[in-house]
Amino acid sequence: MRTNNNRIKELIKTKVSLAPMAGITDFMMRDLIRNYTKESLLTTEMISSEFLRQVKGNIIEKKNEKSSPVSYQISGHKPEMMAEAAKYLEKFADIIDINMGCPVNKVVKGQDGCALMRNPQLATEIVKAVKEVINIPLSVKFRLGYTFDELNYVEFGQQMQEAGAEFITIHGRTRSQMYSGTADWEKIRLLKENVDIPVFANGDVNSIESAEECLEKSHADGVAIGRGTLGDLSLIYRIEHYFKTGEKLSPPTIEEKIEQAISHLNYEIEMRGENTGIKFMRKFYPHYINKIHQATKLRSKLMISEDLKEICEILNIIKQKREPIL
Repeated sequence: MRTNNNRIKELIKTKVSLAPMAGITDFMMRDLIRNYTKESLLTTEMISSEFLRQVKGNIIEKKNEKSSPVSYQISGHKPEMMAEAAKYLEKFADIIDINMGCPVNKVVKGQDGCALMRNPQLATEIVKAVKEVINIPLSVKFRLGYTFDELNYVEFGQQMQEAGAEFITIHGRTRSQMYSGTADWEKIRLLKENVDIPVFANGDVNSIESAEECLEKSHADGVAIGRGTLGDLSLIYRIEHYFKTGEKLSPPTIEEKIEQAISHLNYEIEMRGENTGIKFMRKFYPHYINKIHQATKLRSKLMISEDLKEICEILNIIKQKREPIL
């Protein structure tokens, strides 16, 4: 079996990565985060292998030095189709990642995502099929188990390694928890002690302090951050910098967060067009303006406005800490 252990070491240059988030970690989001971190691994949003078969001829992607290292995540439950998707995406990716952890109903009902943890044999067949056709490293992302009565993550991780996976990201919750409760970082330690490949811990890391605590409890090789990056594009870089130097850089001020939001808005409009870009950006506003004075009212206005001038005025009011006329 081909292994890419040395290549994995070259690609995982820091102890922090961007975790995949559906509808979030697209090219624009990754590019904005890459403006801060030059070395951390960034992962795409989940790409359905079945959907990719239908549209791949219309996908315009390119691999460049700025995007690397980047992992492309695929989902599905048909080994042949997953292999086909991985082979197609290989030209854009540094790593292919297989989603075996998504807890969303429509995903697991289709036997994708975390449903694969209930079918280790099929999961193994998928990893082997993908591994057979690609020449770049292969990783898997999964959870502690489907329910608290099915905590099979250690055995599952061992099986994925045996099948050919060279890197693991594990979310410290079960599928039944979805995103509620608290990620159990201590359980991840047992997985780390029983596999020989890098393990990144995922779940509830949203600051330098939580990243440090996560590594202390999990003994993982690094942390994968998803929701913590929302409204804080520099978070991954600050954690990366801390692990390298011991220096704690300050979180962004409200002025800096609004600057990030404006840059994000302009990029969405540039890439999607004004109408679509404005609407797509609405999911991000609550994170950028969280905890500010009159956040609820301002968020409501941002969520319904379709006028770019009005949106920029609201954001600049927040930035300048002026009282808005509501």
